[in-house]
Amino acid sequence: MVFSSFPFLCFFLPAVFVLHTVLKKTKARNVILLAASLVFYAYGEPLYIFLLLFSAVVNYFLGRGLEKPRKGVLALGVVFNLALLLVFKYSAFLITELNRLLPAGQVLPVPQLALPIGISFYTFQILSYLIDVYRGETGVQYNFISLLLYISFFPQLIAGPIVKYHDVAEQIRYRVIEAENVKNGIVRFTVGLGKKVLIANGMAVAADSIYALEAGSVGTLAAWIGALAYMFQIYFDFSGYSDMALGLGQMFGFRFKENFNYPYASTGIRDFWRRWHISLSSWFRDYLYIPLGGNWKGKARTYLNLYIVFLATGIWHGASWTFLLWGLYHGTFLVLERLDLVPFVKNRVLGWLYSFFVVFIGWILFRSDTLPQAWQMTKALFGCGAAGGTSYALAVSFLSPFYLCLFGLAFLLSTPFFKSLGNTIWIRLSRSGAGTAAYDVFVMLGSLLILALCLMQLASDSYNPFIYFRF
Repeated sequence: MVFSSFPFLCFFLPAVFVLHTVLKKTKARNVILLAASLVFYAYGEPLYIFLLLFSAVVNYFLGRGLEKPRKGVLALGVVFNLALLLVFKYSAFLITELNRLLPAGQVLPVPQLALPIGISFYTFQILSYLIDVYRGETGVQYNFISLLLYISFFPQLIAGPIVKYHDVAEQIRYRVIEAENVKNGIVRFTVGLGKKVLIANGMAVAADSIYALEAGSVGTLAAWIGALAYMFQIYFDFSGYSDMALGLGQMFGFRFKENFNYPYASTGIRDFWRRWHISLSSWFRDYLYIPLGGNWKGKARTYLNLYIVFLATGIWHGASWTFLLWGLYHGTFLVLERLDLVPFVKNRVLGWLYSFFVVFIGWILFRSDTLPQAWQMTKALFGCGAAGGTSYALAVSFLSPFYLCLFGLAFLLSTPFFKSLGNTIWIRLSRSGAGTAAYDVFVMLGSLLILALCLMQLASDSYNPFIYFRF
């Protein structure tokens, strides 16, 4: 089940919300949310729900074993959780690469395991719980239902944001449903739905069509359109999901931290990672970069730590050389910025152009299925692609008025333009005496319009899952 589907929008969400609202005690509400979360996950992963439950049971007892900080128990927890991730996400890749080194006739069988949806996200959440308990930053959760709810809560189970246990422990224990938060949550959810259905899905058509071409047949125009389309697709797909997750959280009384802050408006790669997938970058900062020594052990150690973190960031996204090199690519630019070898990041305009272009090129590596495809696409950007042919005709088809407007809207929405416009409207309404009531009406009408457009689009659109489901 996905947020942008009729079963979720018309049946699942209304039913869960009504039941949660009618009940007044937090414990009862937690039971409803837990049951709903397990149904939500089992709807798409009927077998792997048992893997999730098995992991939760083991980690519940590991947490109990950390009532007194024990390095051995923590090490066991880290090994157990990373081992599950390794088996299901990386074993096929590792054995395939190992087989390349073995003599003919001695290859190992490659396991054909489907990737459990959301395993990268809930594994990191579980690890944050164990590490926080070990550090004394939070207490042991003795209530299994509360711990399982933290691990499986459906708004952010599948694709984040990654929620640290100490940020929601008190909210799981007690929370109040307020009308204002529910209203804001509905608006936030609707905005995220619009990002996904109205923008990301349209960009996906262009990106997928061009990346499906044979690498050597892509021309310059097609490469630019395909790369730009994917750059906007992944942002609006993932930030849209995060908006929906945060909105759903508000509707049920939870407050999650922001996961995006206009990353394409950044003025450097260091700034970009303060704005892009904030929950992941902060997780690696707190649980890997700082334990490695951060920037307190000299410059050389700092640069090494950065490379380790971004190598891990790339690997976290998937079992592929393209992801691994994408992580090192970003790590390299972070090191260059720390070495002051990119001085124009201090200039707002030049820094933005530099950041946008570096991220743009990086997404080609991220999206490509193989390194040769990434190389061919990158070469095509600079005029070394195929001339004419199918590639050119396909590219021209995406220069229609609809797509030109969609690209323009995507660019504006990826900047604080509309946020600034909304603040200006609110200020003028306040000065005119209309106050917040008129602004609220304006926002709700806008949300209803977005919802109506999304439903019409979903009625005629094919299934298009969120990009980060596969991570």
